[in-house]
Amino acid sequence: MNYYNEIKNKLIDNEVYSKVKDYSKERHKVITYFEIGKLLNEAGGKYGDNIIDEYSKKLVVEVGKKYNRRTLFRMKQFYNIFNDEKVSPMVTQLTWTHYLILLPIKDNDAIYYYIKQVSKRNLSKRQLEEIIKSNEYERLPIETRNKLISEDKIEVKDLVPNPILIRTKNNKEILSEKSLHNLILEDIESFMKELGSTFSFIGSEYKIKIGDRNNYIDLLLFNIKYNCYVVVELKVTEFKVEYVSQVQKYMNYIDKKIKEISNNNTMGILICKRENKFVIEYCSDDRIAVRKYELV
Repeated sequence: MNYYNEIKNKLIDNEVYSKVKDYSKERHKVITYFEIGKLLNEAGGKYGDNIIDEYSKKLVVEVGKKYNRRTLFRMKQFYNIFNDEKVSPMVTQLTWTHYLILLPIKDNDAIYYYIKQVSKRNLSKRQLEEIIKSNEYERLPIETRNKLISEDKIEVKDLVPNPILIRTKNNKEILSEKSLHNLILEDIESFMKELGSTFSFIGSEYKIKIGDRNNYIDLLLFNIKYNCYVVVELKVTEFKVEYVSQVQKYMNYIDKKIKEISNNNTMGILICKRENKFVIEYCSDDRIAVRKYELV
């Protein structure tokens, strides 16, 4: 096989196709680049790694300047990441622009995660760059990452990142729960996105009456995907044992007084300034995600 001519013809065909078939040109480009990546991989195996340098010099002259060494290297890398039968169906889910953002990531599991997020959340190039910059995948608990890899069942609390990033206009330390609460309410939409997907806002300082006393849940949310209420409590101190019982009390109230029979059991998210992993290990509840927060 003449690998160079095969690659050149595919690129020329893609250039022509991109001018004619607007609606599907991006899909065609991604498939073409995947096929070229395969050819480059095979050619490299026969003629050595320098084949990319040799081909790129000729393609820049004969097809176009954008087909330089870096572009060909990305195509080969693209093929090497997605040539597995289990992940190759993912290839056409994103645009090539999205893939150019993802390819520098060294962890393939992180790449697969971000691809799924782009598809699920219809993320633009800029939005993808934002969640990568915030280390969204890396902030998922290790147990959650393992579940994603093995395709185990995921629950609401699994997808809550650690730490939770709370946006602020200045870097002042938050000294009270009220200040933290108000900061979150200033941009409640981005806060709910930070917690995970498909959250909706029910109420702030949500009043419930237990016995003859009024209690106030910092934030009450509802997760549409998991069909459950989510109690969120905010603390500006290190995690303490008594915080768990407080959240449990609110969750039990919602289960008995608010939720419908068709709803799943209420979940809890306890957000603290600092964790105490030893205490959490022995005192936490499987329904409660304990996370620390960071101001950004």
